[in-house]
Amino acid sequence: MNYLISKFIDNELVLDEKIRFVDRVHEDRIFKDESVELLEMEKLIRADVVDRIPPLKVKIKKNRFSFGLRPMGFLASAAAVALIVFFILYHPQPDPTTSHRFVIYRPDVTKAEIAGTFTGWQRIPMNRIGVSGYWDITLSLPSGEHRFTYILDGEKRFADPTVPARELDDFGGRNSIISVESKT
Repeated sequence: MNYLISKFIDNELVLDEKIRFVDRVHEDRIFKDESVELLEMEKLIRADVVDRIPPLKVKIKKNRFSFGLRPMGFLASAAAVALIVFFILYHPQPDPTTSHRFVIYRPDVTKAEIAGTFTGWQRIPMNRIGVSGYWDITLSLPSGEHRFTYILDGEKRFADPTVPARELDDFGGRNSIISVESKT
């Protein structure tokens, strides 16, 4: 389903396919909801700058039993807490990373790459999204400030137009600067 919705969003369907897509949206509530959700995400991707994070609704289920009525439950919980503390204190955790999707719209190029502090300035090819003109890649980035640039057709450096923070590089171009926070 995601593939068909993505093709619709990227305007890669012919008219007959668009008609079938609209019919499916009207017939299938789950498909319609998923389409709207992906369209909302696409709005965020195409926005100049993300200015807010949508609120997350979490329901907390209350327990009907108290520890006073279940002494073994209290002991089991205390043992679990002790184990958790042990593993946190005595086993180093790897640096947390956060998935970050890089997207550019450049229908005029045949090849797009990304390079930055998170790649050791090595070029990584980006993925063409059909014939829509969009290129993307999702990378796991550690927390902190990162500099990067896109390389178009193997030579032209291109700063991310959706990232306002930039600096001059040593080659007369501009690097985009993003700050990544861990989601832990």
